[in-house]
Amino acid sequence: MLKELKNLDRWAIAILGWGLLFRLCAAYAMTPGFDEAYYTVYTRHLDWSYFDHPPLVAYTTGIGIWLTGITNQFTMRLGGVVLHTFTLLFFYLTSKKLFGIQSARLTLVIATTIPIFQIIFGILTLPDVPLMFFWTLALWLCAHEFFPEPASAQYQPTMKIAWIGLAVGLSALGKYHGFLLGACLLLYVIFTPRYWSIFRSPYLLLSFLLFMLAIAPILIWNYQHDWVSFRFQGNRAIPINGYNLFDLLVVFLIGCGYLFPSFGFPLWWTNLRALFRKNSTERYRFILWVSLPIFVGFTLMGGYRQVLPSWHMPGFWGAVLLMGNQMAIAQTKYPKLIRNWLMVSGTIIIVLISIALAHITLGIAQKGSNYAILGGFLTVEDDPSTQIFDLQQITNAFQTDPILQEELSNADFVFANNFFVAGQLGMAVEPLGKPVTCFDSDMRGFAFWANPAQFVGKNALYITTDKFKFIDLGDRTQGESIQKFLPYFAEITKVKDITILRGGQVIETLPVYRATQLLKPYPFPY
Repeated sequence: MLKELKNLDRWAIAILGWGLLFRLCAAYAMTPGFDEAYYTVYTRHLDWSYFDHPPLVAYTTGIGIWLTGITNQFTMRLGGVVLHTFTLLFFYLTSKKLFGIQSARLTLVIATTIPIFQIIFGILTLPDVPLMFFWTLALWLCAHEFFPEPASAQYQPTMKIAWIGLAVGLSALGKYHGFLLGACLLLYVIFTPRYWSIFRSPYLLLSFLLFMLAIAPILIWNYQHDWVSFRFQGNRAIPINGYNLFDLLVVFLIGCGYLFPSFGFPLWWTNLRALFRKNSTERYRFILWVSLPIFVGFTLMGGYRQVLPSWHMPGFWGAVLLMGNQMAIAQTKYPKLIRNWLMVSGTIIIVLISIALAHITLGIAQKGSNYAILGGFLTVEDDPSTQIFDLQQITNAFQTDPILQEELSNADFVFANNFFVAGQLGMAVEPLGKPVTCFDSDMRGFAFWANPAQFVGKNALYITTDKFKFIDLGDRTQGESIQKFLPYFAEITKVKDITILRGGQVIETLPVYRATQLLKPYPFPY
C-alpha cells in the first residue's frame, strides 16, 4: 500500500485535488436536502443501527458537526467529501493494478467527472458515501488477491481473503447494498474453478468471522427490534403491480441521464460487449461479476416499482473500471477523439452542475426571483427544487421573531406530519433546545428515538409545509393534516406562518400551530 502511494503520479494527484476542491465548493453552496437533514438527526441519536439504514452514515455526517460544533450544509457534508477522495484513490489504485497506469488515469477522470457519482458519493451526505469507500477498498483488495504479480500458475489464498470479508462487512455497515457485493464476490469465486481452494482455506473462516463482526451492530439492533429493518427493506423489493416495459425503458434512460449520456451509454455498451465476447479476460470477468448483476438487476426492477437513482450506481461504479480500460485501448488509436470526449463532457457537466447550484441557491431560472436570468421560466409551483431550501431561515425565524420565540419556549416538543419535514426541523430547530419528532404512519427513525407515552400531557408546536400539510397528497379532499391530530390534543391553534425566500420570492410556507396538552399517545407504527 505504501509503495503504491509513493508511486502515485502527478496526474492522479492533480485530478484528486481538483475533485476535492470542486466538491468542497459544491458542498458549501448547496442548500441541505431533506434526506440529508434527516441524517443529521442520526448524529444526535447514536445507536447500533437505524430503522432505514445501517449506522455509518451517522458518523460520516457527524464528524464535521462534532469537530466544529456547527450544524449546517457544509459541516454535515465535510466528512463525506473528504472520504470520497480516498474512495477515488483506491479506485485509481484498483484500475492501476488491473490494467496499468494509463487505464487508471482515464478511470479516475471518468469517475471524478460522472455527475451522479460526484453528487451521491462525493457531495451529499448519504449512506452511499461509506458504502462506496469500503466497496472500493474491497475491490482493491480483490485485485491484489486474485491477480498477484508475478502471476503464478496455481492460486494460493492469502490473508487478504480475511480483509476482503471485513471490507465487505463494513460496506454493508454503510448501506445494505454491501450484502450484494458479498454475494457477487461469492458467485465469482464459485464460477471460477481457479479460486476453489479458497473454500479449503482457513482464511475463509476468518473472513466470515470478520464480516460478521463488522455487521454485528446491524444484527444487534435488529434483534432488539424484531428484525424490522430487514423486513422493511425486503418488502421494498417485492413486486406490487404487474411488469411494465415502458417503465423499464424510462428507468434505463433516466439512469443514462444521471450518468450523463456520453458516459451512460458507453458504460452499458462496453460492459455488455465484454459479457458476450468469447475471449473475455479474467480481469474483465471479475469486473462483470461485481457490477453487471447490480446495475442490470436494479434496472430490471424498474419495470415493476420505482427505483431510486442511487440503487444501481454501485454497479455502474465497478463498470467504470472496464470502460476505463477500453477507452485507454481506444486512446492509442484515437487520442484526439478520447481527449475531446472527456473535455467536452467534463465542461458541459461542470456548467450544468454550476447552473443547477445557482438555481437551487438563488433561483436563476425562477420567475420572480431577483436573480432570474431573462426573467426565468419556472414558476414556484412547477419547480421541484423548491423542496430543497435554506433551513437557516427557519432557525432565524425562531431566534428573531418574538411570537415564535415565546411559543417555542412554552412548548415541550416539536413535531411534523412527515419524516422528511421532521428531519428538516431536526436540523433547524432541535439545536435550539427542543426535541423534534414525527406523528405519521411512516415515521422511519423517529419511531425509535422516542416513546409514544413520553409526550402525553405535554405541549407542542406542530410545524409542516404547504406541500405536506394534507393527509394524502394524492387526495386533497381529505383536508389538512391538522384534522387527524385534533383527537389527540386538547386544543390546536394556528400561530403564524414561516415563509422561506429564495431570490427575494416566497418558495415555501411553513404553518406553525400551538398544540396544547397531548391527551393520549400517538400510535407509533412498526
